[in-house]
Amino acid sequence: MSADEDSWVPESQESVTGKLQRKMKQSPLVPVGLAGFAVIVAYGLYRLKGRGDVKMSVHLIHTRVAAQACVVGATALGTTYTMYKEYRQRQAEEKTIDCEGDK
Repeated sequence: MSADEDSWVPESQESVTGKLQRKMKQSPLVPVGLAGFAVIVAYGLYRLKGRGDVKMSVHLIHTRVAAQACVVGATALGTTYTMYKEYRQRQAEEKTIDCEGDK
């Protein structure tokens, strides 16, 4: 990942919200995964009373697996997006170098 040289601030002087915004720009789908995790956990807690004949341990395992799947899926999509973005950027740089070399 390439860092933005103009907006560099030492970590000790960076605020929590600034750090969160920077991380969200670097990996845009990670916050989506965390939000999905929170929603699934909240839904699992909501459904805890009405789980019927299902044992509590089985209910909790299903909730945990769904929450983990959401986070892992969002992380995988974010990684794929970053790889694609860097690939396209590299292609554009190579094209620019090739055009300058032809002159």
